[in-house]
Amino acid sequence: MLTSVALPVAFALVTAAFVFSIWRLLVGPDLPDRILALDTLYINAIAWLVLLGIHLASTLYFEAALLIALMGFIGTVALCKFLLRGDIIE
Repeated sequence: MLTSVALPVAFALVTAAFVFSIWRLLVGPDLPDRILALDTLYINAIAWLVLLGIHLASTLYFEAALLIALMGFIGTVALCKFLLRGDIIE
C-alpha cells in the first residue's frame, strides 16, 4: 500500500533532481560546479536504479547500482586529481 504511493513520488523527485543536475552540468558557471553536477548525476542514477529494483523486485538493479557507485567514485577522484595536479597518475 505504501509503496504504491511512495515509489511514483520518489521516481518523480529523483527524475527532477536528475534534470536539475543536467542543467547545472550544462550551464554551470565554473568547472568545480560542473564536476559537482556530474557527481550528483551518478548519485541520482544510483537512486533511480535502486528505486527501479524495488519496483520490479529484482536484485540485478542493485548490483548495477553498486557498479555505478564504484565507477563514479573512481571517476570523481581521477577528475579531482587531474584538476589539482594536471596529471592523474604521478
